[in-house]
Amino acid sequence: MTPEQYARAVLPLSAALWAGKRSMATYATQTLEIANGGYGKRYYRTIGLYDGASLAASCKRYERLVRIGAGRLRTFGLGAVFTPEQLRGRGYASTMIGMLLDAGREAGFDAAFLYSDIRPQFYEDLGFRVQPSRTITLRTDTLAKARVEIARLDDSDWGDVRRAFSGLDRKRTWSFMRTPLVWDWVRMRLRHGSEHMRGAEANFVLRERGAVRAYVLGMRVPERDSYVVDEFGYSSDRAAALVQLLLRGAAGDLRRITGWLPPDAARRLLPRGIVRDRREAIFMIAPLSDLGTWWCKLASRASDADGAWATDHI
Repeated sequence: MTPEQYARAVLPLSAALWAGKRSMATYATQTLEIANGGYGKRYYRTIGLYDGASLAASCKRYERLVRIGAGRLRTFGLGAVFTPEQLRGRGYASTMIGMLLDAGREAGFDAAFLYSDIRPQFYEDLGFRVQPSRTITLRTDTLAKARVEIARLDDSDWGDVRRAFSGLDRKRTWSFMRTPLVWDWVRMRLRHGSEHMRGAEANFVLRERGAVRAYVLGMRVPERDSYVVDEFGYSSDRAAALVQLLLRGAAGDLRRITGWLPPDAARRLLPRGIVRDRREAIFMIAPLSDLGTWWCKLASRASDADGAWATDHI
């Protein structure tokens, strides 16, 4: 189904689940903006399953490359799986997902993935496997403290941010790759603020000699006395020590820093904190090839770090 059909038929029904703090008009406008952007036109689709003339189930499908060492895996994600209330319990969503997995396998994809907000068992029955999905909470005063000047991330900083991300990314066991189109998608979604039900966007950088040495993407949520981290990075090994200073500065007078447990290379920069399993956005992989099975096994071995940043979620 076209994005416009999806916006008319599905969004009014799913708004209560996923619109968050956005109005219905904003929810629809932002969904169409993603679909009609550079990344969306090439790698993002809105899917509908019909029973006759009736829309029985729907979802979003988007493609990502996964890097493991020098290897590349073709994968696709599924999101916003939805069945109208009066049609639930008839197997429509299961049929739709099964068809998408079969089509992906035939097209040469190595795996599918998703972030489950409902019982994972539903997706496990369709071939998905639960992966480590955790949160971490730190007291702000446990982070290193020094006099530094941080600044709001500016549009002119994104080139440095991309380079800093790439440097840290090379140290990771595996990652979702970020092409220029994917970066445009990430920036659009950050501007939308659609991943958080509350709070205000608060992205910061720490500069030295005019260049970004560390960055953090996140939200300030005063009612929870927390700064919620979506992602952070640094430009060099020497700059790694700046991450704790930047996070502390970003939190300001908020007592807690929280967010998804970072990937391996980034996790080592933080104190132990309190780590808990997530109740939402549970990461799951469905292998579709031998390479996909390898990725699934590799991802499941993570003991003290998770595999993806919150910015990779949709």
